[in-house]
Amino acid sequence: MVGKSLSLVTVLTVLAAAVLVLLQMAGCGGSGGGASSGTLKLAITDKASDDFAKVVISIREIRVVPNGKENADDDDPGLPVLARYASPKVIDVMTLQFVQQALGEVVLPAGSYSQIRLILEPNPKGQGQPPSNYLVLKSDPNNKIPLTTPSAQQSGLKLKGPVEIKAGVVTAMMIDFDPNTAIVARGNGDYNLKPTGIRLVRMSGMLTQFGSISGNVSSIFESWSSATVSVKRRGVINDSDPIASGSIFSTYTSGAWQAPFAAFVPANDSTFAYKTFVAANGFSLYSSPKVNVLQGQTTDLGTVPLVK
Repeated sequence: MVGKSLSLVTVLTVLAAAVLVLLQMAGCGGSGGGASSGTLKLAITDKASDDFAKVVISIREIRVVPNGKENADDDDPGLPVLARYASPKVIDVMTLQFVQQALGEVVLPAGSYSQIRLILEPNPKGQGQPPSNYLVLKSDPNNKIPLTTPSAQQSGLKLKGPVEIKAGVVTAMMIDFDPNTAIVARGNGDYNLKPTGIRLVRMSGMLTQFGSISGNVSSIFESWSSATVSVKRRGVINDSDPIASGSIFSTYTSGAWQAPFAAFVPANDSTFAYKTFVAANGFSLYSSPKVNVLQGQTTDLGTVPLVK
């Protein structure tokens, strides 16, 4: 009887340990981080351009900036490092149309982050040395024209958020590099790289195949500084949270306050379509017609008017 009792105790002990392990596994919350942290994954994609054959950037480091740390130096320990490359990561963004290139990921405390900083390798100052950041015009394919990016080496190329990190959740962000608005000719043969043409788009997850919805938000009579663009599925699936979203920031050009946008989403099927919403303070919510998206193609909404 004693042997049987010991055997029963052993079995119960093993079962209890197994149940405890299962409970611990269930409490892990997946790969999104611990009870007070989440994971940020970052990738980059690009739009087509009629002017540029190549647009090359060399990234030395990527930092995430918490709210309130916007004026911190790049080496401030309060700015989490998303990626630090032993040698600069060289990317020709013109090869990334409807392709995403992963840049890295990091576990962060849950909360709000205002920027992602791309710290670029500086262009050499000596004569005859190839530039680290440059473009090549389709009309002049043998000439590497340096991109002027002074702030990108000194204080990082600041990409505005917000980026919201939720506990236990993986947040996927895509850098939308639009060469048509990010690169500005200075008129003397030089070209500047402007962060306002490089936007952050939140997605439902990292996408291996996708299309996009694009448009240009515009107001002629009333100024606006920023707007939130979000895309939701409508049909058999009706999203409460957007499948893609991001903030855009206006500039006054051609007699209007305007800003282009792009949202990256999987191709839809016959069971649902996509609607785009634009919200800006002081303006009515814009809601687009339902549209379809094909893989590797852009569905263009054209001009999206902001009205009171």
